[in-house]
Amino acid sequence: MRHLASLSLLIFGAVIFIHAGTVAGTPTPPPVAKVLDLFDQLRAAQDNKDGAPKHVAFNLNEADINEYLRYAQKTAPRPGLDSMTVKVFPKNYISTFTRVDFDAVERWHPGTIPAVLRPFLKGKKSIWIDCRIVTGDSKFIFTVEKARYDDLPLPAFFVEKIIQLVAARQPEKYDTTKPVPLPFGLRTIFTSDHIVQGNN
Repeated sequence: MRHLASLSLLIFGAVIFIHAGTVAGTPTPPPVAKVLDLFDQLRAAQDNKDGAPKHVAFNLNEADINEYLRYAQKTAPRPGLDSMTVKVFPKNYISTFTRVDFDAVERWHPGTIPAVLRPFLKGKKSIWIDCRIVTGDSKFIFTVEKARYDDLPLPAFFVEKIIQLVAARQPEKYDTTKPVPLPFGLRTIFTSDHIVQGNN
């Protein structure tokens, strides 16, 4: 599996389906098995050679997504990302609590972190990022509605630049300056209270 969706959608808006490998001899937690089974269904529908496309619709609850994100990060660590937890709200609003390696970001693109923020944003720090997503034409875009580190508000343009740099360093080389293609032939993703829904 090559993607996870940051059902961070952004996963962080940036990383939508994070690849999770399996660990030999380790039982797969039921929420993780549920997500991996969904990926298998979507992949099979996408690869269907019978002519008639197979329709797959899904509902993933917030708890299952977060369990999968923890598992995925352990089995396939992501450059610049240490951990992520999501909260899902209606009307395509997603809040992420993400631990970012700001030293790595600064190494990749020196000067990204403004001097005024460097005393706070160094090493691995957790930040809140609230995003609004829009899907259409089998792609998604996101906008950062607000972000903060502890009680310090962070400018949206700065956070979007961080997301852009981290996304570009992933194996999939996401470019968040453009609409990001949804994986597995998905046509749309949308949210309700604590639920992410979608279909191909």
